[in-house]
Amino acid sequence: MPPLSFPADRPPAVDQAMRLRWLWLAWLLAMLFHVDLGLMPLFHGQSPEIESQVPVAMLPLLFGAMLGYFLVPLACLVTIAYAASDPGHPARWRPWRRLHFWISVVYTISNLPHLIADILVPDSRPDQVALMVVLVLIGLLINREGWAWWREASRIAGPAAAQRPAIASPASSNTPSNNTELR
Repeated sequence: MPPLSFPADRPPAVDQAMRLRWLWLAWLLAMLFHVDLGLMPLFHGQSPEIESQVPVAMLPLLFGAMLGYFLVPLACLVTIAYAASDPGHPARWRPWRRLHFWISVVYTISNLPHLIADILVPDSRPDQVALMVVLVLIGLLINREGWAWWREASRIAGPAAAQRPAIASPASSNTPSNNTELR
């Protein structure tokens, strides 16, 4: 089996879309585990109930907002997969890359008050605080990779794009996951 080789003038391109998909999956799993940890007292004969400040009539709105908060990252995952699998049309996906970056910023910012609240609550659990720190850190990584992915689209789809050399896309790269010779 021949070793992987890349042109001497250019290292292999970083696949931000793949990183973003895995980071969003990690974020979703951490979020679900945050909820799961909150329910753990049920399995030990204790109540996980917290005193709610939300009127019962507003609960359907709250549940709908929570559903939306979980569905947006899922939509990001699917849309990133479609954008990454269409390397021949980077300009088509540039607005999505910009929107995705700003969505990721909103999600990171929305986790900060939750982290601060978990720290300030007198009877907060250290495991929940640690998990919120992880969620914020994953969010910051998503922001960084989302920014790089958006900027890559600007470079590819810029006015002089026709004069630039082609950038390897995930589908045509020589990474072990895409090279059929290694399978």
